Amino acid sequence: MNVIIENIQMKKLILLLVIQLSLAITIYAQQPGLPPEGFDVPRSGIQHGSVDTISYASKTVGTTRRAIVYLPPGYSQQKKYPVLYLLHGIGGDEYEWLRNGSPERILDNLYADKKLAPMIVVLPNGRAMADDRPTGNVMAADKVAAFATFEKDLLNDLIPFIEQRYSVIKDRKQRAIAGLSMGGGQALNFRLGNLDKFAWVGGFSSAPNTKQPEELVPDVNATQKKLRLLWISCGTEDNLIHISERTTAYLAKNSINHVYYKAPGKHDFQVWKKDLYNFSQLLFK
Repeated sequence: MNVIIENIQMKKLILLLVIQLSLAITIYAQQPGLPPEGFDVPRSGIQHGSVDTISYASKTVGTTRRAIVYLPPGYSQQKKYPVLYLLHGIGGDEYEWLRNGSPERILDNLYADKKLAPMIVVLPNGRAMADDRPTGNVMAADKVAAFATFEKDLLNDLIPFIEQRYSVIKDRKQRAIAGLSMGGGQALNFRLGNLDKFAWVGGFSSAPNTKQPEELVPDVNATQKKLRLLWISCGTEDNLIHISERTTAYLAKNSINHVYYKAPGKHDFQVWKKDLYNFSQLLFK
């Protein structure tokens, strides 16, 4: 009788291990591919989202600041939406994605193909200082420091404004942050430093402002518990790829679920467009 019970228990244990292994393989095997041709080209005959410029009072900076807001096709005040905060690089501003990345076209096309959960996308100026224009020496110490200051501006000024003005789900599980280069470092730093604010994060070709992995994830268990998606990506020919490599090496060593996406290309929007295409499809599902 004892032998039978032990055999049953052993079979249950083996089945449980097989299921866990299967889930782990699924998490790491579902690597995104390259977008189809024309993914960033405007289409006729489909619904389009709207793009607005908003101004909000920043107590952090002591000025009125601007951001771009993309509302999904069919946006309605009668519905509640999750929000993605999408950040620019060191030489950009709130218009950088629109000028170079065609986010509105990429998202419109994904909605038309029914591949995207309805969401609001906010493109802020991540240089939180009185004169936040990308002029002069963008690498000057005060301008670099302003990218760190943006964490307070985002959490204390911009997010409350967005949640007051738009029909937003006010919950960390419905809030995502991602960015390119300097903005990728901001996204990783801000999200992993504020587990109670964001559940989804993407670092696209993250720059050297990215904290060391041990600083990003000091508490592995808490990060695993509160994280819905951790996306790390970089172009295969990007000179900053070592930043992403060191981060993913630490994540893998500590068995932290994540996606590491490497696309052909350098440190430019040809890579970051692909990031947005793939990353956005994983959000809020």
